Amino acid sequence: MSGFDSNPFADPVDVNPFQDASVTQATSGAENMGEYNPFSSPELGSISGTTIPMSATTTQPAVLQTSVEQSPKAAASAAQADLLRQQEELERKAAELERKEQELQNRSAGGRAPNPGEKANNWPPLPTFSPIKPCFYQDFEEEIPEEYRQICKRMYYLWMFHSATLFLNVLACLALFTTRSSSGIDFGLSILWFVLFTPAAFICWYRPIYKAFRSDSSFSFFFFFFVFFFQVAVYIIQSVGIPTWGNSGWIASISVIGTNLAVAVIMMVVAGFFTVNAFLGVILLKMVHSKYRRTGASFTKAQREFSQGVLTSQTFQTTAAGAASAAAQGAFGSNQGN
Repeated sequence: MSGFDSNPFADPVDVNPFQDASVTQATSGAENMGEYNPFSSPELGSISGTTIPMSATTTQPAVLQTSVEQSPKAAASAAQADLLRQQEELERKAAELERKEQELQNRSAGGRAPNPGEKANNWPPLPTFSPIKPCFYQDFEEEIPEEYRQICKRMYYLWMFHSATLFLNVLACLALFTTRSSSGIDFGLSILWFVLFTPAAFICWYRPIYKAFRSDSSFSFFFFFFVFFFQVAVYIIQSVGIPTWGNSGWIASISVIGTNLAVAVIMMVVAGFFTVNAFLGVILLKMVHSKYRRTGASFTKAQREFSQGVLTSQTFQTTAAGAASAAAQGAFGSNQGN
């Protein structure tokens, strides 16, 4: 009942809420804790590193920043690539000028004045101190189109094999002559065939096919077909080996088996080489003919090329001028006599 005895009209007592028993107990525990630092926790003490301030981070997209930075670099790279390309072009032109200058010097050293645009002969490859100079210019990579380059090289290899076979034929006939003195005519003819047919084959059928592929010449194609057909026929005759013809063919080699087996074996090897020459000749003749049909060459074009070549030849013009001058002088002299 004591709660009802208080005077409600009395002045209110000034009550301090912090003097409450529960509040006083809580504050007394906080005083014992001291200043609390949340970043000095033991768990955080083992973490070391540099704290990145918030201002250092960027909120812009990476693409925008990269595009702004790479545009000057791309322009610089393009300019550098352009300079390198120009430098390579200048170096290539300088090398070409140096090569042409060297060719002119080689021509001058050869004893004749070089003509503008004329290339220095490089075949046969002879040493510089040799008194005999190269007679032809040959460069498959530069002069022969890529479509015909392989077949042209094969024709060159066939000519080399042809020359090697003729040389071995001389050795085989020499071996036969040492065992049989009556075979001296075969040895002499084998030397003649080697000396005659080696350069003749190069000039008469290899160089025409080289010129035909180089300049698409119909006349050179027809000249090659005409000569090389007879060359294949000669290969067949040489592989047969008719006695006293200067060829170590099959007939000649078989006839020596009973006399000297070693010489017969040597001659059979050469006979096999002649047979391979004939076989390769037939194959390459067909291959060249298939290439010829794609070039658009014709007999009419060959006639026109021949007539133009003869009329523009310096030798023909000189001969014709000399003949005309002699005829004019003769006619003038006869008129004066009358």
